Amino acid sequence: MKIAIIQSSLVWENPTDNRKIFEQKINSTNETIDLFVLPEMFTSGFTMNPKNVAETMQGETVSWLKLLAKTKNCAITGSLVIEENGNYFNRLVFVFPSEEVQYYNKKHLFSLAGEDKTYTSGEEKLIVEYKGFKICPLICYDLRFPVFARNTEDYDILIYVANWPKLRINAWDVLLKARAIENMCYTIGVNRIGLDANNHEYIGHSQVIDYLGNNLIEPQEKEGVFITELDKDTMLETRKNLNFLNDRDFFQIT
Repeated sequence: MKIAIIQSSLVWENPTDNRKIFEQKINSTNETIDLFVLPEMFTSGFTMNPKNVAETMQGETVSWLKLLAKTKNCAITGSLVIEENGNYFNRLVFVFPSEEVQYYNKKHLFSLAGEDKTYTSGEEKLIVEYKGFKICPLICYDLRFPVFARNTEDYDILIYVANWPKLRINAWDVLLKARAIENMCYTIGVNRIGLDANNHEYIGHSQVIDYLGNNLIEPQEKEGVFITELDKDTMLETRKNLNFLNDRDFFQIT
């Protein structure tokens, strides 16, 4: 599977401009891409003012993603602010080329920024099946909670979309590598760059790591589209030879 990760600055609370930015970057890619990965809250930045940017699942951004996925014959994923039944969600959408949409609501809300007081927490882990791969998509702060991410479903790819600030970027690098190694899966981390309206600085470090902790895409600090290919057969052969996942703990989260 060919993956493209898009690292970009974001226009604060401006879905229209951000859609234009990402559409240009997606269309600038000449290669055939199976999956584009965008950052967390890619239409707005990490805002605690959801009423300024919230959309529905029938809104402009989801409709735009469906059309783009169909036109490019690819899947696209990233998170945005969704309003539903009087609640706001930091919702990751996974849009298929067929225009089918699956979604995951961020479970671990970032209390340091008041996200837990502004958004409603998700409860269910999502496992997406696409092009023969099982994919587990998660959001930013989820990275600090390995139990929720534990690979009890035999997924192949773990994705984190984020607005992770420069101040704590070392934790981002270390934890992404840890999640890849402990779950023996490809791990993708996509972060933003630039300053937000709260003067938080982001330096990206978007990257792709293999199941042994090796970087396929090194941490990036510049704006761009970065591409790599994932080989499921080689990963499965490595898992079989090492057998580490056979010894994992099984548990229920309550």
